[in-house]
Amino acid sequence: MPQLPDDLDAVAVRTWCSLALEALGRERAEIDAINVYPIADGDTGTNLYLTVESAAAAVEAVFAAHETGATAPATADAVGAMAHGALIGARGNSGTILAQLLRGMAGVLADGGDAAHLRLALTSAADAARQAVAHPVEGTVLTVAAEAAQAARGEEPDLRTVVTAAYEGARAALARTPEQLAVLGRAGVVDAGGRGLVAVLGALVETVTGQAPVRGPRTASGNAAKAPVTVDGGSVVGLPVGGTPVQGVTEGGLPASAPVEGPLDCPEDGSAGPAFEVIYLLEARDEQVARLRTRLDAFGDSLVVVGGDGLWHVHVHVDDAGAAVEAGVEAGRPYRIRITHFATESGHDVRVQAEPAQRAVVVVVPGDGLAGLCTEAGATTVIARPGEPPASGELVDAIRRAHAREVVLLPNDAALRHTAAAAAEQARTEGVRVALVPTRAAVQGIAALAVHEPDRGFDEDVVAMTAAAGATRYAELAVAERQSWTMAGICQAGDILGLIDGDVAVIGADVPGTARTVLDRMLAAGGELVTLVLGEDVPDALADALEEHVREGHLAVDTVVYRGGHQRAPLLIGVE
Repeated sequence: MPQLPDDLDAVAVRTWCSLALEALGRERAEIDAINVYPIADGDTGTNLYLTVESAAAAVEAVFAAHETGATAPATADAVGAMAHGALIGARGNSGTILAQLLRGMAGVLADGGDAAHLRLALTSAADAARQAVAHPVEGTVLTVAAEAAQAARGEEPDLRTVVTAAYEGARAALARTPEQLAVLGRAGVVDAGGRGLVAVLGALVETVTGQAPVRGPRTASGNAAKAPVTVDGGSVVGLPVGGTPVQGVTEGGLPASAPVEGPLDCPEDGSAGPAFEVIYLLEARDEQVARLRTRLDAFGDSLVVVGGDGLWHVHVHVDDAGAAVEAGVEAGRPYRIRITHFATESGHDVRVQAEPAQRAVVVVVPGDGLAGLCTEAGATTVIARPGEPPASGELVDAIRRAHAREVVLLPNDAALRHTAAAAAEQARTEGVRVALVPTRAAVQGIAALAVHEPDRGFDEDVVAMTAAAGATRYAELAVAERQSWTMAGICQAGDILGLIDGDVAVIGADVPGTARTVLDRMLAAGGELVTLVLGEDVPDALADALEEHVREGHLAVDTVVYRGGHQRAPLLIGVE
């Protein structure tokens, strides 16, 4: 039996994220089924799962970076990664609030993971989440978080006691949510976001005690609530609360027998809800975000803005999606923009979809410049920003956005092969035929996209794209962060490294000289076309000089140049 932690160190945080992901994976269908507030779109469980998946992936990346070391990462690094991963991967209203809860906890746990710090962390999390919501509503995940923190406050300074008290307080608060929020009472369900938080806190209990806690909400008296009703061969569809039976679900994911009194996706005042959900990440200063909150609050609802230190996650429901994005542009630099169109039909929220296309390409790119290039070529893009690799949920979302019967997925990074494979498998379960071309660099993806022909057979198209990618050697330039051993010798901090096919082949003093050496080595084996992708701060003069170098030393070799925008490497090189 593994040793139980005496405090929440980095290993415990890693375990917590893993167990929380497992718990939400088991329960997300049930949570989706009881999602009636603020929009009855049946995706709260899925959004929470994808948010925690991103947090867990970020923590795993921290541990992967320490694989060669003798010690585990520092607790501050682990909780910081957890919070950052949740922030960049947050989905929907519930996922955005959960990201702020984790950020509030991380700010305290970075200083210590004992019982006293955990009590403070729970309070900090609840306060931070409430402040992030423009108009807090009782009977939601905000209430559940506050009650969890309150229950932990009066306990003895023992980690297991504090964690268990917080969990039991959350369960009791969850059971009371239908009494606090009328739309939940009418539907006969508890708050979906609150139930997700109970699952996350339950994973924390299992982390520190070694035992999975009792599942489900508690009544106000502390007794266990009724067990979930099973229908259709045992599929759990809802949580009956306060004696209201839940017999089944409609096609829209709502309890069929709940005494609904009007559209469930309307605000509490009975007015019609906005038409769009708008979500984006935003790079901006604090004072700019304060003005953005005021502006978005004036023409939208369900406004949640979380984050800090220059990076924010914005979520709002509006009728004018363009205006919401423009407000973000005026405040700073928005990216990873997602817009969902809501339409009410018989009081249920549905997504409006056109007839799917026959075939589409989904491509991961390292910067805005290549995203524009690939979009012009007809592809659906996912931007992998420096230090922010996309999670499988983001790739699945992109496959859905492509809205095609057949999809070719180009991950363009060897480190994303497992993530891309998981996304492809998920999409296949949804009826999409997905082929994963194992591209390991953006220049291979460009080569594959160049030969894509949607009018030919799917298998033939995939073979041609795979062959084009495989015939493209790739390289990139990077700046060494510290002294280390490489395949080309010992490098010092600040050296320019030339990586060919993933391995360090050249150590240079400057970008131009290193780039010329890399090109000469790659072209020594032959080639017909050189592709150069310049980073945001690389001058055009470098591209001109490298083109001239290729013309002088390698006759009949053409060169194409693209601007990659904000990407990790100052220069990407491909040779076909």
